[in-house]
Amino acid sequence: MTALPVGVVINPTSGKGKGAKAAAKVWQALAAEPTVDLSGASYEEALTNARAAVAEGAIGALIVVGGDGMVHLGVNACANSEVPLGIVAAGTGNDSAVALGLPLDDAAESVAVALKFRSNPRRVDVLSGESRASLDAPEGSRKFLSFGTISAGFDALVNARANRMSWPKGSSRYQVAMVLELAKFRGIKYLAAIDGTERRLEAMLCAVANAPAFGGGMLIAPHAKFDDGKLDLFLVHRIKRSTLLRIFPSVYKGGHVSHPAVEFVEATQVRLDNGDLPTYADGEFVGYSPVTATIAPGALLVCAPPKS
Repeated sequence: MTALPVGVVINPTSGKGKGAKAAAKVWQALAAEPTVDLSGASYEEALTNARAAVAEGAIGALIVVGGDGMVHLGVNACANSEVPLGIVAAGTGNDSAVALGLPLDDAAESVAVALKFRSNPRRVDVLSGESRASLDAPEGSRKFLSFGTISAGFDALVNARANRMSWPKGSSRYQVAMVLELAKFRGIKYLAAIDGTERRLEAMLCAVANAPAFGGGMLIAPHAKFDDGKLDLFLVHRIKRSTLLRIFPSVYKGGHVSHPAVEFVEATQVRLDNGDLPTYADGEFVGYSPVTATIAPGALLVCAPPKS
């Protein structure tokens, strides 16, 4: 029986051009495989192409080339199907690949790993999210899936600013964006529902995590696991801006977890309402608050090594 083609989606602009450099190596590594290029002129077109190929049973695996934004695309195409997702990490932020133990900035090796595990993929959880598609849209009008995190608040504002910035390159752009955004920040009030129990919160940072890191290596929830059937609500309660700046560097090694202002809550569903602030998932804009995140256990197959 002839194997189904491998679908490929490449973002040539990811990682300030790293995606384009990786493309030739990806096609070379796939030379012996039947393939279909599902890339589009836009992110939305590529996602539509990938979803259609999965739904029609036209591909046996999907390989995305880029950063966490491309992983987000792949998750939204492959989740709740038997088509496994392969990842060629070639972005500014590659937190998903790091969490899965995949190669970084090595397109040939990444393809080899994807092909090796496509017939024996690893099953992982994802976050199922609902938000407002626009400021005048009703609650739950936009549905999406996320592999790593859903952020709603200051971290989302920082993400939005970082996406608008052309300097500096790399993950340090997020750090610069945070300092700039912090200059006018005072904390955000939330009405939260955690597994149905309401809480009123005032926080500097607030994110729902399925994986340990976001923002290019920030270990916001070092203990989070993407195969435990749980999500982790990460909170930094209101503190002085100078205090936040002081403890911020420790987030890259998980040293912030012992600070008294930091709280983690394990749950299966979280709803966050903070007014009209934007919401981001895996670094991609996904609408506006209120946002609901629900864990979807084992909803995704990934071409990755088994749990060590």
